[in-house]
Amino acid sequence: MATIDDVKQFLDECGYYFLATEMDGQPYVRPFGAHMVYEGKLYFQTGKVKEVAAQLAANSKVEICASKPAEWLRLRGCLVEDPRIEVQEEMLDQHPQLRSMYRPGDGNTCVFFLDEATAGFFSFTDAPRIESF
Repeated sequence: MATIDDVKQFLDECGYYFLATEMDGQPYVRPFGAHMVYEGKLYFQTGKVKEVAAQLAANSKVEICASKPAEWLRLRGCLVEDPRIEVQEEMLDQHPQLRSMYRPGDGNTCVFFLDEATAGFFSFTDAPRIESF
């Protein structure tokens, strides 16, 4: 049984992964790297000035794809913005490399948690593991 910690560990091991959004029928995919588990939820971070923030405001459904040699993760759900400053602080504490671009409460930093999530772990040799959380 896959857990949110298994998902976080997989993302940690990949380093970067790809987040897909959709707006007006057009898919958009970009690399992401900042994530954390906070209060039992998987969080991601971006800037409000980025196109991805506008896309998420219009349609919160996302899919994330992460891969390692011979294994991959497909994660889908809805990203819900969490406006709390303490969550922004924790994200930046866990990803200090972002502090050159973001500050808690700066009006640009935004964090989202994944809701209604389904994680699929796949490989070329093992049966898929699909879990919802």
